[in-house]
Amino acid sequence: MSRRQFPLTSRPGGEHPDDTGCTILHVDMDAFYASASLLDRPELHGRPVIIGGEGGRSVVLSATYEARAFGVTSAMPMARARRLCPQAVVVAPDHRRYARISAAVMATFGSVTEYVEPLSLDEAFLDVAPAQRRLGSPALIAAALRDTIADEQGVTCSVGVAPTKFVAKLASALAKPDGLLVVPIADVVPFLHGLPVGALWGVGDRTEETLHRLGLRTVADIAHTPLDTLRRALGPGLGSHLHELSWGRDDRGVIPERAEKSIGSDETFAVDIDDPELIHRELLKLSDRTAARVRAAGMAGRTVTIRVRFADFTTISRSRTLQGPTDVSRDIFDTAKALYDALGLQRARIRLVGVRVEGLVPRAQAPIQGLLDEPEHGWRDADRAVDRASARFGAGAVRPARLLEGRTLGSQQPGGDLS
Repeated sequence: MSRRQFPLTSRPGGEHPDDTGCTILHVDMDAFYASASLLDRPELHGRPVIIGGEGGRSVVLSATYEARAFGVTSAMPMARARRLCPQAVVVAPDHRRYARISAAVMATFGSVTEYVEPLSLDEAFLDVAPAQRRLGSPALIAAALRDTIADEQGVTCSVGVAPTKFVAKLASALAKPDGLLVVPIADVVPFLHGLPVGALWGVGDRTEETLHRLGLRTVADIAHTPLDTLRRALGPGLGSHLHELSWGRDDRGVIPERAEKSIGSDETFAVDIDDPELIHRELLKLSDRTAARVRAAGMAGRTVTIRVRFADFTTISRSRTLQGPTDVSRDIFDTAKALYDALGLQRARIRLVGVRVEGLVPRAQAPIQGLLDEPEHGWRDADRAVDRASARFGAGAVRPARLLEGRTLGSQQPGGDLS
């Protein structure tokens, strides 16, 4: 297998990087579903290939980089993808193969360090500090991981090596495809300051618009804006969060998988639906139910994940990590709705949706920053009043007014309340 060489440093000249203290790795498989699907189809390598069903209501699960060059993206209706790239070959998904390769890759990570935090089937954070004495420097460990995965599984990955999770994830994205990028400690701030504001964790479309209205377009602009100004414009929590990230400060550690817990619910519809308003209502119901379970467990979560299954049984998930842990129904719904809307499904037929809160920590250990526009007795108090009413009169005794209208779309499929 040919391996594209990628500079190991962000500095010009390509000299060997100083990876001292850069013990966080972000490993991201390259076009994972497409690459895995082509393992026994060598004749398709180098050609535009789309992974998904052939039916008219099917959606794209993944695509090779050759197909992506034509504008094909995951979750796109297959009919549109075929119009954009009519010469593409469509290959049916093989979910068992994906799960098998993912398990083998995660086992490889586990052989290097016990500090592995999977984010999905095809990406994970690793903290390799404990492995340095045994295996060498972080850059050498990253290179060995890439070679092992390519040799044993036949698929490639890109790795970012940095002192923090945030910078490592940015580095892996810039290393794609099939690359390795080390961001030395001394280069973190210059590396970040040349990036657009949208690269920062916590900057969605709405926040990006606000920053642009303020004249802030690069991370450097944020870094050199007075902290009080950011707090007034964005709220104290988000303003402080972005200021810290703009200077490369991110104190989150790698959380091993065994410490991860999640709470969530799925809804399988009686009939496939394609009305965004009806799906929004279901997301609201699921968010409300999930948030109540999070509070009942005495927890709060940092990450909201949605799962969408289409009429052809193709399933995708999308996640967003919040600036701090939450157990508030409104926060969870707003995030879930934004994740769904960002898919741009345009009337794709949907069979199931799910909402899950992940990265749970005990509520007592997770002080939650209030929102700038939240009244003294706001959404958290309202949630707790609903919890008290539900405990006295039964679940569903009090619910959002929006859920009192319309019809029921399906039967509840709990998503494994605590796992």
